This record gives sequence, structure tokens and C-alpha cells, in this order.
Amino acid sequence: MADATFEEGREAPLNLGALEAADLEVISSLVQDAVFPVTEMSWRPAERRFALLLNRFRWEDRDAAQRRGRDFERVQSLLVVNNVLGVASQGVDRADKDVILSLLSVTFEPGEDGAGQVLLTLAGDGAIRLDAEALEVSLRDVTRPYRAPSGHAPDHGA
Repeated sequence: MADATFEEGREAPLNLGALEAADLEVISSLVQDAVFPVTEMSWRPAERRFALLLNRFRWEDRDAAQRRGRDFERVQSLLVVNNVLGVASQGVDRADKDVILSLLSVTFEPGEDGAGQVLLTLAGDGAIRLDAEALEVSLRDVTRPYRAPSGHAPDHGA
């Protein structure tokens, strides 16, 4: 009897949380190259919550898709940051409702007493900085996967 492989596991939507910087690294790797319209950003100051509706490349399925000759997939996911006290951005034109942004990474820069900044780094020198009272980030798939429109996996010239 052989050990089960990852590919044999039941495929289920992602539902992950991060309360520490190491946990956030996992979420960051899964949202790398996610794209979203600028209109899909939402900050609710009264709830201290910032959310993005992303079209996430399914990195966790890339190797299986290649081996089986299947199409690469994306899925819509909600990236939610709680405990947000303030939001600032650079290189993001919120007035241009047609702009599509590409997320490169999500990192946490700790401050004092558990507070810090969640930094969303975007392609093209853009960034969103979230001042957070504490690190609390979640990533949850909200649709079924769909064929990646480009038909290709993102490539960073590795």
C-alpha cells in the first residue's frame, strides 16, 4: 500500500486565516498574481475591515493541471483584513473605474504591541498599506474555479 498523494485528495475551496506573519506568507503565495478591478476594493471604517474580491490564479492546482493537460484555473476569492485603522495607497487611481490591478504579495510589518502594517504590493509600483491594530487576514474562495482566460500560468521569468 502506497501513501496517498496530494492530487488524490478531495478538492475543496480554500478557507484560510492568518494571525501571524508566517501564516500570512502562505496566503501571500496563494494570492500572487491575483487580479481585480479597482472597484472591488472595499474599506469599511466602522467595521475596521478592508476586503478585496480577487480573481486568484490557482497555484495549488498548477502542477496537476500541467501533468494532466488540463486548463489552468482561476477562482474568485475574498481577501479580508480585519482590525484596520487606516488605509493608504500609492500608484492606485481609484477614479479610473476600468483599471485592473495585479497583486504581487501580502506582507506584515510589525509595530508595537501586535499592531503593524499589512502591505499589499501591486504590479507597476502600486501599493496599499493597511494600518492594523492586530494581524487578522482571511482568504476564502467564493466561486467554483474557471478556466484562466489567458490559458497560461503567470510567469515571472524564473
